[in-house]
Amino acid sequence: MDERLQVADGEPPESPTGPRSGRSPERASYRSWLAVWAVTLGIFSLMTSELLPVGLLSPVAAELGVSEGIAGLMVTVPGLVAAVAAPVIAVTAGRIDRRVLLAALLVLLAVGNLGSAVGSDLAVVLAARFVVGVSIGGFWAIAGGLAVRLVPAEQVGRATAVIFGGVSTASVLGVPLGTLLGDTSSWRIAFTALGLLGLVALAGLLLLVPALPGAHELSFGELPRLLRGNVGVRLGVLMTFLLVTGHFIAYTFVRPILREGAGVEAGMVGVVLLAFGVAGVAGNFIAGAWAHHDVRRVVLVISTLLAAVMIMFAFVGQSATAAIALVGLWGLAFGGVSVSLQIWMLKAAPEATEVATSLFVAAFNLSIALGALVGGVVIDGTAVFGVVVCAAVLFVLTACAAGFLRAARMSS
Repeated sequence: MDERLQVADGEPPESPTGPRSGRSPERASYRSWLAVWAVTLGIFSLMTSELLPVGLLSPVAAELGVSEGIAGLMVTVPGLVAAVAAPVIAVTAGRIDRRVLLAALLVLLAVGNLGSAVGSDLAVVLAARFVVGVSIGGFWAIAGGLAVRLVPAEQVGRATAVIFGGVSTASVLGVPLGTLLGDTSSWRIAFTALGLLGLVALAGLLLLVPALPGAHELSFGELPRLLRGNVGVRLGVLMTFLLVTGHFIAYTFVRPILREGAGVEAGMVGVVLLAFGVAGVAGNFIAGAWAHHDVRRVVLVISTLLAAVMIMFAFVGQSATAAIALVGLWGLAFGGVSVSLQIWMLKAAPEATEVATSLFVAAFNLSIALGALVGGVVIDGTAVFGVVVCAAVLFVLTACAAGFLRAARMSS
């Protein structure tokens, strides 16, 4: 087993980005945990902003006069931008105070969401989504290494799980709630609400997060060096690419899958996605607790379960009852993806957590973009269930990659 992927146990070590701002090593103060939750709210706002179009593709496409496949660019564009912004901002941030940098990125988020809400055509909306992508990539890459600077060493693992819980919670709760708001009012109101949520997150960050001066300058050369020299990181990036691309090939178009494929009524889509969210929150906590002890097995179980759900969709997804049940199972499985993959990367590169996190964020967001793009091509050219078949193939490949770790014993 590669010593750089200690999948059995152990907490992620202290980040090289700097000290914990003078925090007591014995126990985290109440204010320290308020800072952790402020960062989590920022992550939640960003990721909900990235993924909300998934639940509102049909009304957005209808109002802007484009196909649902083209409307899927609202997911593709910020994903691609975030994939580039994550490593670029992580490397160029240098000694900039992380609190100031994160605050500036939340301002960009609010501007992007409010711009999406008032956009008169697809070009304007996509320009606003570009701005959102910059905010997503930069914030997520920097926030990934902050837990070690906010709480004592013995609570870093829990704080990291909370911060990255904002990613999975956005997928499983933020999008369903935003979809419900869009269904009961309009998609423009939903994006306006997200802009306001970004301002709330900004206020929380400024009030609760202490000054966090940058203490370690990275170089772009460290990114390919880590990929070349660490098998665990390479496998983590590959599995992130396969799992997340597969998920978003199908999930970006879950609304037409439910409406056209299963005959679920329009007013019920938001409710079904909310059920996806509730199941996903449970999956996040289950996987987070288990991944701390055996992350390889968790990823293997998640990818196998997702593959099974997609295969069942192809056979019984035409039934509304079956489709709703499968969406719940889908949420349970996917809820554990982001926390499990993040733990994988931290354990694969304990000596370079910030670099590993930026690679993870880049792969995650690139995969969101690619999934939405491929899904759009598939759904415009085939029946709606074509996307679940494509997703199933990638989930099976993910399971094979997770199995490779055990077979290869990860010799570097």
